[in-house]
This record gives sequence, structure tokens and C-alpha cells, in this order.
Amino acid sequence: MDNDDIISTLNDLIETSKDGEEGFKVCSEDASGRHPQLKAMLAERGRECAAAAAELQELVRNQGGDPETSSSVSGALHRAWTNIRTAITGNDDETVLNECERGEDVAVKVYRKALEKDLPTHIRLVVERQYQGVLRNHDTIKVLRDQVRAHA
Repeated sequence: MDNDDIISTLNDLIETSKDGEEGFKVCSEDASGRHPQLKAMLAERGRECAAAAAELQELVRNQGGDPETSSSVSGALHRAWTNIRTAITGNDDETVLNECERGEDVAVKVYRKALEKDLPTHIRLVVERQYQGVLRNHDTIKVLRDQVRAHA
């Protein structure tokens, strides 16, 4: 894998992390006040995504590249859709969590695709660690969504 491919892969992951940062922020804002711990957890997940993006940006700089600084167009469209859906449903927590899970589904796919590549060991270790965090986020969101659904 040449350096340009490494940088491109890392920049894809940065966009995905930025999408997560913004997506969790929107979901935190859209969550109802009935579950303050949910709002706090979603905000924290957004901060974790921001930290992941910063770590990946540093790796890109170390490879001599220019790191991505923004989220993707598809992520922006998903956030707009999330806002529309929650406005229609009245900030229903199940809807918010469904949209969070949908965003995390995308993140899982992007990280899996990156891990299929022949990344240098030091980069692979970072990507694998972050991938485990994405999986935890996905599983946590799914459990919370199922709990909210059960109490609805």
C-alpha cells in the first residue's frame, strides 16, 4: 500500500469520525429531556468521535499528508434527515437512537473496509482500537434503543 493510499484511507476514517461527532451532537440535542443520561451519553460519544478524528489527523500529518477537516456530504444529509424525522416525531428517543444506529452502521463498514487494507502496523493498531470503539458505540446504541422501545 503506497503512502497516498494510506493517507486516503485515513482521511476516509477522519470524515467518518467527523460524521459521528456531528451526528451524536445532533442526536444529543434532539433527544427528549425524559432521559438526561441519554443526552449526556450521546454528547460524550460525540466527543469520543472528535478525539478519534484528531488522532487520525495526526497520523495523516505524520505520513506527510493534509488531513481532512470536515464531515462528509452523506453525513450532512443524514444529519438533516435526522432533524426532519425528529421534528416530525416530536424528538422521540427511539427515532433519535434509530438514526444514531444507522450512522454507526456506516462507521462500522468504513472501518472494516480500512482494516481489509495492508496498513502499516502502527496505523493498523490505531484503526483497530478505534474500530472496537465504533463497535461498542453501535452495541450501546442498539441496547439503549431496545430499552426505550420496551418502555414506550
